[in-house]
Amino acid sequence: MGELADSHWVDRAARVGYAAKGVVYALIGVIAIQVPLDLEDAPKDRQGALRVVAQQPLGEVLLLAVAAGLAGYALWRLSQAIFDRDDEGDGLKALGKRAGYLARGVLYGFFAFGAFAVVAGIGSKSGDESQDTARVLELPLGRWLVFAGGLGFLGAGLYNGYRSLTADFRKHLREYELGPNVRQWAIVVGVVGHAARAVVFGLIGIFLCKAALEYDPDEAKGLDGALRTLADAPYGDAALLAVAAGLIAYAAFCFVQARYREV
Repeated sequence: MGELADSHWVDRAARVGYAAKGVVYALIGVIAIQVPLDLEDAPKDRQGALRVVAQQPLGEVLLLAVAAGLAGYALWRLSQAIFDRDDEGDGLKALGKRAGYLARGVLYGFFAFGAFAVVAGIGSKSGDESQDTARVLELPLGRWLVFAGGLGFLGAGLYNGYRSLTADFRKHLREYELGPNVRQWAIVVGVVGHAARAVVFGLIGIFLCKAALEYDPDEAKGLDGALRTLADAPYGDAALLAVAAGLIAYAAFCFVQARYREV
């Protein structure tokens, strides 16, 4: 199993996975642009956007490719967590990193299944964060599970904010293969993209924590709710368009990583 984890196939899966992430974040950016326009037929969440894609010519083929790419990305992250591909070691900091890899592997495995489910016509036709949160709150320790999920999103938001401010993502890029102008643009889209992710993840985390603390599933908001809350704030349309541009920038950064990231 260790040899499989270190194989070139896993490396290729990671690169295809970054390209698939780029497609997904481009779709999310399009959703964010449409929110202030309040279009009736605009997709309301990631799954809705995927269903729109599936209805286009060759759309289902594209979604299957995206699902396969996300599955490959999940495989790579799981191999980092389980087989320590990056030689992180056994210290507390290393174990924290590997736990993060595990969480991302599971999350993107779920996203891969969601994309496949759209093509197969299975699963829910509309995401409702309030209903999903209500079901979790009914479980034993459900309030704590929702609160932990909120803290996870808040942590992801803070981490993306840190990466945006410090541009530490550069340490994983083979910048020596990029020309000066391309390298500068890669850094810009990385900084802007991580900042946008920080805003979106932070808002979702706040809403989940509030839902847990108030024991009110209606307080839980997913992607659409977070974007609409941002749109309703002062100068919200301008802020939302900036976040949308940032998410599309992150999509471009994913494509850069697909080619130039060290895996």
